[in-house]
Amino acid sequence: MTISVKGEYALHALFDLATHGGSSPSKIAEIARRQKIPQKFLELILAGLKQGGFVESRRGADGGYLLARPSDAITIGEVIRHIDGGRNGAIGSAKRRGETPFTEMWGRVERAVSDVIDQTTMAELALRWKERQGKYIPNWDI
Repeated sequence: MTISVKGEYALHALFDLATHGGSSPSKIAEIARRQKIPQKFLELILAGLKQGGFVESRRGADGGYLLARPSDAITIGEVIRHIDGGRNGAIGSAKRRGETPFTEMWGRVERAVSDVIDQTTMAELALRWKERQGKYIPNWDI
């Protein structure tokens, strides 16, 4: 499975909304700054995510973007498939067509990857990230 830059940025934007969002909308400029995504590109990505039902937007001075569903109801796999669509080819099949000695093995690898991304939610990623970041808090006590 290949993931485009657009797909990677979409995941980062949703992750940002899952971790910094809540009941108040996040502005595009804030998401772009925190996730280091070009703002113009993020605008296009968020428009696509809105069409896919992943985010909703609010207008006005206090407007911005929010998750349209709870973060535990958004899987990595569905986001990638929405953004990258049919561009995802099977691993190892980029230049090969037909049956090879590796075809069956690459199919198993592809299914394993799909199983992981289809079972991983934004909420799970946010929780694991928070736990990992908490382990690395420097202790300056002397």
